[in-house]
Amino acid sequence: MRYSALALAAALVCGPALADESGWRFTVGAAHVNPNDDSGHLGNVEAAAGLPSNSTSLKVDSDTQLGLTLNYDIDSVWSIELLAATPFSHDISMSAPGTAVDGLDVGKTKHLPPTLSLQYRFLDGSAVRPYLGLGINYTFFFDEHVDGELATTLDSLGLTGDKSLELSDSIGLAGQAGIDWEINDKTFFRAALWYTDIDTDAKVKVNGQTVQKVKVNIDPVVAFIGLGYRF
Repeated sequence: MRYSALALAAALVCGPALADESGWRFTVGAAHVNPNDDSGHLGNVEAAAGLPSNSTSLKVDSDTQLGLTLNYDIDSVWSIELLAATPFSHDISMSAPGTAVDGLDVGKTKHLPPTLSLQYRFLDGSAVRPYLGLGINYTFFFDEHVDGELATTLDSLGLTGDKSLELSDSIGLAGQAGIDWEINDKTFFRAALWYTDIDTDAKVKVNGQTVQKVKVNIDPVVAFIGLGYRF
């Protein structure tokens, strides 16, 4: 009975303190996606164009968009975060050093990469809170289309007709590191980095038939700076 009474007293004392440590935080700022891209070789294109074997690959450029994060603080150190953004837009080009098609515009795509993470925040009680997180990313691609340069090149190789580009969606792990600086009781400044595993299968189709399929590892570093508000 004595231990039950002590447990009840501890719950009454600690319960409100724990509740005070939980809550919601929201940030808005700039998110920059910088791909560390790597892809397979475009064997069919190489054969059709008479290029050396394994001489081509795909490159994906970077983009900056409005970034948003929503945190639910479980307690003073653990937090769950959702990263979202307005759609990122990327140009895709061909890398073929020493050939006439090096830098050829292949196409464009947009994507959204929502990422859900569990964070551990250091320096409890400090105005400066570094943190680490691990989570899962789901990236879906849309609004893909073939660029005119690639369409013209395919036509010259005898691959005439309707042309399209398709990229498969991706699920992968995401790691992050960041820091929050408290401005006052309600607002704070945030800087953060994510490394995200994003892999997709890219298909170029002519008249609905796949003429080239290649695996592309985008694996970007996402940098974010923004202002936050604590509810």
